[in-house]
Amino acid sequence: MHIGIAGAGLLGRLLAFELTRAGHAVEVFDPAPGPLPPAYSQGPYAAGWTAAGMLSPTAELESADANVFELGLRSIALWPGIVAALGLPVELQHRGSLLLAHRGDEGSARRVLDLLRHKAPAGHAPTPLTIAELVGLEPDLHGAAHAWLLPHEGHIHTVQAMTALAHTASAAGAVWHWGVAVQRLAAGEIHTAGKVHCFDCVFDVRGTGARPAPGSGDGDEGFGREVRGVRGEIIWLHAPEVTLQRPVRLLHPRHRVYLVPREGGHIVVGASEIESEDRSPISLRSMVELLAAAHSIAPGLAEARVVHTETNLRPALPDNLPHLAQEPGLVQINGLFRHGWLIAPALVEQALGHLAGLPARNTRQAA
Repeated sequence: MHIGIAGAGLLGRLLAFELTRAGHAVEVFDPAPGPLPPAYSQGPYAAGWTAAGMLSPTAELESADANVFELGLRSIALWPGIVAALGLPVELQHRGSLLLAHRGDEGSARRVLDLLRHKAPAGHAPTPLTIAELVGLEPDLHGAAHAWLLPHEGHIHTVQAMTALAHTASAAGAVWHWGVAVQRLAAGEIHTAGKVHCFDCVFDVRGTGARPAPGSGDGDEGFGREVRGVRGEIIWLHAPEVTLQRPVRLLHPRHRVYLVPREGGHIVVGASEIESEDRSPISLRSMVELLAAAHSIAPGLAEARVVHTETNLRPALPDNLPHLAQEPGLVQINGLFRHGWLIAPALVEQALGHLAGLPARNTRQAA
């Protein structure tokens, strides 16, 4: 079939990869200037770039439901096969993750832990660790008074994965329309400036890009008028003297600070969510608080070098949960919030099930 995809973020790239691998003709439309990460390009770019890539179904139960948890487990099972089929290397680890808390922060930690224990199925609840056990797992972590292990979690290198997905889909024949904004869409149709592109089926995965332009009448279809942006901030550090094997979350009273290892001696530090649609660079306050919290559990970061910072908007719907809507010729996915890398493969798997009973037809020529 001839498939159109609106949006070249994580979902768009996963769809292009899977659909071309299945033999479909795929065209992808996105306003970004090209496929490269924001460090090498200007203009709008997908939220998938600005993410630490934590695959944490249990930890995310703090703000998610059982459906997100199950999607996360399924995606963790799917990621190894996806990575193995990509044409470029992608770092993927499945060694669990850690929750840490300082002395004096027991109340805040207890609230989160009680919630996870209540919502997590048997075998997935946080496992308490002694400080000696913590040091045995992560010798460079010091300063926390309490620690817990979530054994069924992992992480993926998001920049490598975004790059490899686009590269592999391109090699399989995907056509990318960069710098092209989708003005509106309908079943079997993607409308850009002055042109209607016709397809057997259209996938709308634009995230915050699905919102109508101010003052326009567009965006009534699907989730456009409901989606909002939630600010995320990350800091890339180069700290070859600090070794981490797994993601770490600090249960701080005011922040959910995380540290995620990356190849080449890099560590990504970030905060899970800020209710703001501000895309401006990270503030001094945020940077100081995030790095101070990171340094409080990994003192070796004192000599780390700040490589760069990123801010972006994660797409969220009013309930902060993902939604998938299907009708003949149109599949829409939005609202991945902070769970994108955790649940995207399973959502794509569900969305592609829509194509199983959809016959290819003689696609109309573009108007």
